[in-house]
Amino acid sequence: MNTTRPHLIAPSMLAADFAHIQRDVALVNASQADWFHIDIMDGLFVPNISFGFPVMKAIHQYANKPLDVHLMIENPDRYLAEFKAAGAAIITVHYEACKHLHRTIAAIKELGCLAGVALNPHTPVHLLKDIVADLDMVLIMSVNPGFGGQKFIDHTYTKIRELRQLAAGVNDKLLIEIDGGVSLQNAAALLEAGADVLVAGSFVFNSTDPTETIQALKAVDINVHTV
Repeated sequence: MNTTRPHLIAPSMLAADFAHIQRDVALVNASQADWFHIDIMDGLFVPNISFGFPVMKAIHQYANKPLDVHLMIENPDRYLAEFKAAGAAIITVHYEACKHLHRTIAAIKELGCLAGVALNPHTPVHLLKDIVADLDMVLIMSVNPGFGGQKFIDHTYTKIRELRQLAAGVNDKLLIEIDGGVSLQNAAALLEAGADVLVAGSFVFNSTDPTETIQALKAVDINVHTV
């Protein structure tokens, strides 16, 4: 059956201007974006360090939309409660960083947050078979995590389709989020493959008019084939 599935846009604040963070938060608030995407990096799990709790709390103070927090850190269990306290509505941990993934997902849900799992480009989708029923979202990295502005990895389309098939009949409400190299050139193809949430950082904040860019991403409209 063909149907139109609404999708969400989550601008990545990692690409915002930190000298004018309140201005950029206000911009996202006033736009058609659905979430704020917050990338947390520890310099260990990925070769970069991003902002921590003080900046996240500052964003949350001014944000009037949910904070979608992507933890690219080792041992994320240590900080789940702190991220909730800092304003997280969605907490996504990496499959590769969690020794006891079921326990971590349960802990996120106990905090009252939506729970997600992220997969690096080299991590196959089938590894989520035993936990996909428990997830609210899966984030598929379409670039290698750690730095913005990287080239999109084309194998992402195959992974989206595989994940949609894996979740069919088991977790039909699962959200599939794509992070890395998202633009108007590939947004329609990503949605057609089965994506629900598009994260865009450099493409939004480096554009001439970020508000119009968000609107254009939100306006991408396709007919998708449901599994």
